[in-house]
Amino acid sequence: MTSHEQRTLRRLEQAILELLEQRGLAATICPSDAARSVYGGDDDGWRSLMEPARRAARRLVGAGRVEITQGGRPVASEDARGPIRIRRVR
Repeated sequence: MTSHEQRTLRRLEQAILELLEQRGLAATICPSDAARSVYGGDDDGWRSLMEPARRAARRLVGAGRVEITQGGRPVASEDARGPIRIRRVR
């Protein structure tokens, strides 16, 4: 991973944590929320940050900071396929 990719991953991790902090304790976010926040542009360039945002969420799961959910239930990050949500650890 390049140093630019590492910086982007850290920015995405921070965005995930900040977005969750701004919302209620039971709130969830989509990885696209973090991607949009980090991208900051008006076009759809944030889409290129979707997989890095999912990777950032998986790293935060590994650190015990968040959970990945599907259908409102926690799932193992390696088992998640398709749309996911991210929430604080309960």
